[in-house]
Amino acid sequence: MYSHTQNENGTYNTRCLHCFMTVASAVETQEELGQLETRHICPEKALADLLAQKISPNRPPTAPDERATWQSAVTGPSDRA
Repeated sequence: MYSHTQNENGTYNTRCLHCFMTVASAVETQEELGQLETRHICPEKALADLLAQKISPNRPPTAPDERATWQSAVTGPSDRA
């Protein structure tokens, strides 16, 4: 999501609404704004997406060190009597 503002000289600025970073300023066309916004990698959104993918009982982990923890949480400790 981006916020667009138009300058007095007719150019545009665009700001990311996740990290509030100015993605571009003094851009002459809205088409160019779209291209610049597509290239923006938002650190706040990337972190939020990563945290949303944390281990959950419904999603098997992908990292090797997560597998043992996830398996233990799903099946319980293997040394139960």
